[in-house]
Amino acid sequence: MAHDAAYFRAQADRARTDADSAQLDNVRDRAMRSVAAFEAMAVSAERTTQRRIEREEATAAARPDIDAQA
Repeated sequence: MAHDAAYFRAQADRARTDADSAQLDNVRDRAMRSVAAFEAMAVSAERTTQRRIEREEATAAARPDIDAQA
């Protein structure tokens, strides 16, 4: 199941809330590791989306215009 950057940012926010409310250091640390992981996944998802857009634009620009051939 693919998720977009917004999903990962929401998960990071949820983990951050969990970290803020944690009373135990190890629970807070675990939640903060989750925040870091979800933020990294969000950045990766954004980068993937941007690269896909760039690739699609390059492919479209490289194709000959079908209307011009008719």
